[in-house]
Amino acid sequence: MRVDYELMTAQAVGFLETEPGYVPFLSNLSALIYQTLPDLNWAGFYTVTEDGGLLLGPFQGKVACIRLGKGKGVCGVALTQNEVMLVPDVHAFPGHIACDSASNSEIVLPMHDAEGRQRAVLDIDSPLLGRFTEEDAAGLAALVAAVESKIEW
Repeated sequence: MRVDYELMTAQAVGFLETEPGYVPFLSNLSALIYQTLPDLNWAGFYTVTEDGGLLLGPFQGKVACIRLGKGKGVCGVALTQNEVMLVPDVHAFPGHIACDSASNSEIVLPMHDAEGRQRAVLDIDSPLLGRFTEEDAAGLAALVAAVESKIEW
């Protein structure tokens, strides 16, 4: 199934027109992603803490880890390297944190505020190995770029 990332991005931008606050926006965005992308078991956000770690934010899916240490797991590495992490097999990723043992692949994208400071990561998991493609990475990166500086962090 092909995902219409342009439509999803337009919907996400529309959410910001009525409420730019990060909690309600990220809540609706996690629901939109979870309902739009097939074969997911988790879609949500971790926000950056003062010590550089990550704290669970709005999400859809199974129960999740509440805190992730600085540089720990796929989310922490995406944050410290400030780049998209596309992991076809999380079990082969050194230091992977198994918040849900059913997850087999993952994609994580850092998010920034208008001044370029890292504020969160978008984390999406699938029970399927190799679920995420370069097309998914590009579509999700475009979505993040369209909204991240407009959010009231």
